[in-house]
Amino acid sequence: MTERPFAAEMPWPDFHARMKDGKTPILIPLGSMEQHGHHMPLHVDVLLPTEFARRVAARVDGLVAPSFTYGYKSQQKCGGGNHMPGTVSLEGQTLVHQLRDVIKEFARHGGRNFAIVNGHYENSWFINEAVDLALRELRWDGVTDVKIVVLSYWDFVNQETIDKIYPDGFPGWAVEHGGVLETSLMLALYPDLVQLQRAVDHPAATFPPYDVYPVKPEWTPSSGTLSSPKNASREKGELMLRICTDGIVQALQDEFSISPGARAAA
Repeated sequence: MTERPFAAEMPWPDFHARMKDGKTPILIPLGSMEQHGHHMPLHVDVLLPTEFARRVAARVDGLVAPSFTYGYKSQQKCGGGNHMPGTVSLEGQTLVHQLRDVIKEFARHGGRNFAIVNGHYENSWFINEAVDLALRELRWDGVTDVKIVVLSYWDFVNQETIDKIYPDGFPGWAVEHGGVLETSLMLALYPDLVQLQRAVDHPAATFPPYDVYPVKPEWTPSSGTLSSPKNASREKGELMLRICTDGIVQALQDEFSISPGARAAA
């Protein structure tokens, strides 16, 4: 039986044994509860970073912290908007303080190498703020050897992969919400949660080069997705899963000075 890397599933003596020397990387997945169209569930942004974290942890001898299941408010031009049914969000300061506290708590138990694995674009700047505050407050306590890598899994999709996934042209990351990328990954990992027959095929959304608040609901396609998922496939998802996992593993090996092959591939 393969050992599961989820910290919350461990008895405390086992957790302590893994944490006390500061060498075990801690991967913290961050997601959101956000609508992803008619064909996918609300927790896509939780499932995907958590699974990437699990696979990466198995290869770098790391532990996966409990996932953040709520994220910062969905923005209209990248997530459809916080006005959409099913999207339940946090205030920015709430997310910042929660992540800051979690980092500090794992550091109190000995954690020194952290990877924040983001699955919801809108979390990005609040992750940066939380990391900055955590490092500052840890320094006040005399802890100066913490290193934190912040990443989003989609940033490891290279141009060669994009050309294979979008042979008819890439609509752009900003309108990929609920589109081919996320749907393909879900088909590869959680096909039972995808109802592709319910997906709405429509042209990629277009927006003016500015934002308006309160949002204009008519700007968001009625499906909630910002581009069509019709060309999604399990094969494309498996390709992205491999490319992104390998890329994240390499990044953490480089940053945390981990020897390749520390653990068998997931």
